[in-house]
Amino acid sequence: METSRALRSTLSLKLRLLPRKKLSRSRKENAVIFLFLAICSVFMALPLVYTIVTAFKPINELFLFPPRFFVSHPTLDNFIAMNQLTQNMWVPFSRYLFNSVFVAGVGTAFYIVIASMAAFALAKYKFPGHALYFQIIVWAILFRPEVTGIPQYIIISKLGMVNTYFAVILPVLAGSFGVFLMRQFIINAIPTEMIEAARMDGATEYRIFWAVVMPIVKPAWLTLLIFTFQQFWNTTGVQYIYNENLKMLPTILQQISSAGLARAGAGSAVALVLMIPPIVIFLISQSSVMQTMAHSGLK
Repeated sequence: METSRALRSTLSLKLRLLPRKKLSRSRKENAVIFLFLAICSVFMALPLVYTIVTAFKPINELFLFPPRFFVSHPTLDNFIAMNQLTQNMWVPFSRYLFNSVFVAGVGTAFYIVIASMAAFALAKYKFPGHALYFQIIVWAILFRPEVTGIPQYIIISKLGMVNTYFAVILPVLAGSFGVFLMRQFIINAIPTEMIEAARMDGATEYRIFWAVVMPIVKPAWLTLLIFTFQQFWNTTGVQYIYNENLKMLPTILQQISSAGLARAGAGSAVALVLMIPPIVIFLISQSSVMQTMAHSGLK
């Protein structure tokens, strides 16, 4: 016993005496990495900037050759043309905007609540088939939407929900990524002792969920809000929605862009309107995204 202790102490002493490699990077290495990331950021931002610039270009600058990247005489004519075009050919632009806002807002709110409740049950309750349910959720993440598209349409059609908002909302509510993300965060952020203490104080399960769990996992559901809102906001729903009064902004963007250069300005105006809400939500919640990623990686 004493021999093994002596060997361990000798080994630890030798390890302390070994020269340690510097983990910190030099200024030159940091400068190279920063330059590389800056160049990548510029290339990633170019399409975004070009779309914004094109939305404010007058018609004569849209067809210049060689084309100019920046606009010389900014104008709102493209936004006016966008509104007039949709009103004359289909329905008012405000209707498409309302449809997108309604579907994204209602769908995101419902999905956060449903995914959080399911994740809480999987993280803190032990019931028959607990592990099997979680494995099904993990496997469901692997399937592409194209794989489940036909079965989903058959189900929606049999339920009589074609040409309704529910046809777009319900398939997303069945998504498993949010359940997986919230479960991982709840396991790492909320100790079981805290749940037991709340039960001893007389709190019901619903009160524990709303008053204890949801405030603590706020960074996680804010992150889920970003992903879910973007998914709803960018969906077209063309496989379920045929009524023009129920179509959403991405659909009208496709219809306008299909005319080519003749409607490039109006198409860029619609694209700019589509970009604003996700960017605003991300800027407000970006700190929560980083916090969620850090917590989800804890063991």
